[in-house]
Amino acid sequence: MSDKYLTKIAALLRKAETTDNEHEADAFLQAAQRLATLSSVDLAVARAHSTAKEARAVPTQRTITIGEAGKRGLRTFVQLFLEIGRANNLTCDIARDSTRVYAYGFDTDIDTVEALYTSLVIQMVRASDEYIKSKRYTAEKVGRWIEVPTTGPLRRRPQYEWQEKPVHATTARVNFQQAFASRIGARLQEATRTAREQAVADDTGGATGVAVVLRAREVELRDHYKATSTARGHWRGTSANSGYSELASKAGDRAGRTARLGAERAIGGHRPAVNG
Repeated sequence: MSDKYLTKIAALLRKAETTDNEHEADAFLQAAQRLATLSSVDLAVARAHSTAKEARAVPTQRTITIGEAGKRGLRTFVQLFLEIGRANNLTCDIARDSTRVYAYGFDTDIDTVEALYTSLVIQMVRASDEYIKSKRYTAEKVGRWIEVPTTGPLRRRPQYEWQEKPVHATTARVNFQQAFASRIGARLQEATRTAREQAVADDTGGATGVAVVLRAREVELRDHYKATSTARGHWRGTSANSGYSELASKAGDRAGRTARLGAERAIGGHRPAVNG
């Protein structure tokens, strides 16, 4: 893309970021979109073309509230946010109780992730509720070895027997939402990879070529996270202590494959707005 168009994109983005009028901001973003097919790549290149006198976007940190302490399902909600964030250049820290996520990245990337999450978490909860109400998960059994009490005066080695019972609704819900989030992450990652490969292939090179800009952007984000984050330890992730439901996981994966964004925009297509 020529400097002429890159300069126009950068100017439109700055106008959208500085106006307090929501309609004006949307109009500027739409105008920028018409100049940029691969929005995220073009924004990164446009930043590299900003002059020294112009304000330049820098990485930041934002706290996103996932839910109140004690609310069930927070870990799968966090997993969904992380999957979306990874595909949109975010690095995240997670509160110990999974009530908050601390997102590190450019404002436009964080905005995109929040918008995607707001839509997809509703779809995930709705789809899992429908699956639980269908009772289809009860057709599956989960088993485990149970210690059997022994009798008699002699001390014996513990005895175990295999017991099976229907999958619990909680287990089914957790497995459904885990699979849903994983599938969403895979789809978004594939869309990002394809967009970047196409942008690099179409680029004519130069000191501010797409590959160079993207690499510099990754380094900037990494350095910002290292200098800012105070996180210690590792997030434990999601779990279903009562067992694993293959039926629920497959159902969650199918729901993730067909999940859509607002205004009937399918995940994996061209992005509807310019973001960083």
